[in-house]
Amino acid sequence: MSLSPSRLEVMNFLGQSIEDVISDYLRPVEEHWQPSDFLPDFSQEDYVKEVKLLQESCNELPYDYIAVLIGDTITEEALPTYEAWLMDVIGIDQQGEEPNAWAKWVRAWTAEENRHGDLLNKYLFLSGRVNMRAMEVSTQYLLQDGFDIGTGQDPYRNFVYTSFQELATNVSHRRTATIAKRHGNPHLSKICGVIASDEMRHAKAYKTFVTKIFEVDPSEMMLALEDMMRKKIVMPAHFLRETGMKIGETFSHFSDAAQRLGVYTTIDYIDILESLLADWKIEKISGLSEQAERARDYLMGLPPRLRRVAERTKVPELNYQFSWIK
Repeated sequence: MSLSPSRLEVMNFLGQSIEDVISDYLRPVEEHWQPSDFLPDFSQEDYVKEVKLLQESCNELPYDYIAVLIGDTITEEALPTYEAWLMDVIGIDQQGEEPNAWAKWVRAWTAEENRHGDLLNKYLFLSGRVNMRAMEVSTQYLLQDGFDIGTGQDPYRNFVYTSFQELATNVSHRRTATIAKRHGNPHLSKICGVIASDEMRHAKAYKTFVTKIFEVDPSEMMLALEDMMRKKIVMPAHFLRETGMKIGETFSHFSDAAQRLGVYTTIDYIDILESLLADWKIEKISGLSEQAERARDYLMGLPPRLRRVAERTKVPELNYQFSWIK
């Protein structure tokens, strides 16, 4: 991947004002929710009753729902991979006596994200519906196998990816919140809802980074966006597997369950793309090179092409048994 030498210059320039984004889109630690706020307190005498009520509220959740919630949890728990990947991006420097503002952002973002996997993991453990060892094996595999999202060390491509991915996780957690409430589990609905809220704030931050890059380096940013959309945005858990399976085999079943449930679909992918093109005002950006103009033409024509393909796509029926579910 050939990168313009201006990448570092742009990141250093934007890094001078990144502290404002941190304060706008991340919350002070002491003012934030923590996993224990949503879980039974085992120091209280009635904790057994609380656990029993939690388990009863999970009994009616559909099979696909449990599969998706587990897959979402594993995705969240692979956080060390995501932090290591972002810390390696051009312009994000944690060396020296004082890490630069970009490194502070990544650490603070990681700290907020870390709560998601912690909360969902503990909830699933208490639910009684999950083979925790099988889930933990998949989590270890995903951390071990890593991922290949096609961004390299390029901040432009990375911020396109994170903008898209944070919006996708917002959709997924928001939909699991709605479905939990529909099945009589307002407690789980609230859990998924607060996680979805975090993801939306993070999405707004990463979208802001891209907006700022478009202001100072529009042609290179447009080409990076085109490249990521030609490759297609892959989910961070696309290497997901279970015991005895090849890398990525379980992810297709997880994705099918999400489609059947309506948690995250091909149409959602297209809707997110359209929202980003609108938010970044792609159609109105000026000062583009000839190559970047062609990239814009491709991007503006992509959503209708994807919709035509989506209309012909059929989601497989439920016929797979996850090792994660009892």
